[in-house]
Amino acid sequence: MNLKFRLRQAGMIAKLELRRVFLAKRSLWVYLLALFPAVVFLGHGIDVKLDQQRWAGRVTPAAVLDSIERGDSEDEVIRRAGDPVSKRRYRRGRDSRGSTFSYFDGQRRVDVRIEDGLVASKNVRAHVNFEEDRQVFAGFFHYFYLRLAIFFGCLGIFMNLFRGEMMGKTLHFWFLAPVRRDVLLAGKYMAGLAAAVTIFTTGALLSFAAMLWPQDPAAVQAYWQQQGPSHLFWYGASSALACLGYGSVFLAAGLLVRNPIIPAVVLSFWEGINGFLPAMLQKLSVLYYVESLTPVPAPIGADAPVLARMLLAPAAPVSAATAVAGLLGVTVLVLWMASRRIGRLEINYSTE
Repeated sequence: MNLKFRLRQAGMIAKLELRRVFLAKRSLWVYLLALFPAVVFLGHGIDVKLDQQRWAGRVTPAAVLDSIERGDSEDEVIRRAGDPVSKRRYRRGRDSRGSTFSYFDGQRRVDVRIEDGLVASKNVRAHVNFEEDRQVFAGFFHYFYLRLAIFFGCLGIFMNLFRGEMMGKTLHFWFLAPVRRDVLLAGKYMAGLAAAVTIFTTGALLSFAAMLWPQDPAAVQAYWQQQGPSHLFWYGASSALACLGYGSVFLAAGLLVRNPIIPAVVLSFWEGINGFLPAMLQKLSVLYYVESLTPVPAPIGADAPVLARMLLAPAAPVSAATAVAGLLGVTVLVLWMASRRIGRLEINYSTE
């Protein structure tokens, strides 16, 4: 009965805090971080759709474009393939001129580079490359969404749950209420977690949908019948679990330190050097477990510098069950430490 009453108290505190967390003016930049990838992929999709509409009446048969070879003259290319959908001219040196003619066969874009009136090269690529866009999405998710957006978004949400009340000189009202301090901690954490999970999971799913929108319908259908549902689930789940882990860390940090920049810098450095740490220390990182849950590994270009490849390369992943258990373990440990701290916390607004 006592436990049930405390859970009810924590739930009531979470309801009271939710509105403040969602509607606070200082939360605006958190929404912008969460929606930025969706805006990027939506812009790419709009650009692709506009190109397809603009080029729909100027499709050149694929057989004609395949017949263009190096050494063909510019006049011969235009005679066989017609006017390109776009033409770019440039000057190489004082006496040499070049052009790039772009053609569209309904699926592929063919760029023909012409120098001194002759075809110098031909580049054929899909106008919309589903595999490439999926890799770009994975890169965005690993390097921007997990390492920056969710990290700093949770910093802004959870650090302010207690630190913001201290700065506003209102925390003592909560301490005067007939509620245990660990219950207050649980209620505030639940509110922050609900807000962070809602914002960043929604942002991840919107970005995923925006990435799929301009793709070939047949390719999307095939993907959806195989890997699509699993990828969608784990992108959403890893976003939610990242909020779970980072939220607990920053909530505790808000009780322990006055300046949020210090824990942010320390934790960001710790997460960045995770790949260099011994196996035991790697397991003390939120990012280590979250990246083990993502469906597509972080892409690293083959031409990337060796140092960058070492810094960005993730450690060997663990199983999904181990990753979830590890994140829950880290979260419980950090919240237990925070509950010990809040039990001894004394308010002195003059030092804040």
